[in-house]
Amino acid sequence: MSEKKESSFEEALKELEEIAEKLEKGLLSLEDSIKAYERGMVLKKICSERLADAEAKIEFLAKGGDGEVVKTPVKKKKEETSSKSKDEDLF
Repeated sequence: MSEKKESSFEEALKELEEIAEKLEKGLLSLEDSIKAYERGMVLKKICSERLADAEAKIEFLAKGGDGEVVKTPVKKKKEETSSKSKDEDLF
């Protein structure tokens, strides 16, 4: 997949799943496995960025003190991002 073209979340996820399947099945040489892993890390970053962008667009609707509907951006919880171990962050 070309680095010049921005990948959509779905495209990046599909390629990442294909790479993971090849690695799990042992279909690649050691050198190709390393290249695939490196590509997987790029794709993981793309997916994470797309999800963060989508999350930033989500708004929480709530009623204010005067009864009016108030739109508030959803904020990411720090516990969710910092509690993950580094081993869980491979892909």
